[in-house]
Amino acid sequence: MAKSSARKQREKLAREGKRNPDQNRSIFAFADMRARQTKTKTEKLRQQKHKRSYSYQQEDGLFYFAVTSKVA
Repeated sequence: MAKSSARKQREKLAREGKRNPDQNRSIFAFADMRARQTKTKTEKLRQQKHKRSYSYQQEDGLFYFAVTSKVA
């Protein structure tokens, strides 16, 4: 692939020890600034609202209840 004239000029400046114009660019020049889509209906339905452990969701726990009777 051929080099553009602007790229050739940047490389020439770098060879001569001058500041490369690429370094003058803002950090936002490389950021992905595209708008994001909202979630679809199926994505919202599949989303879990609260991620809690299984033991927390189970409210009725195991209880050991022993009944002893004295026979006299």
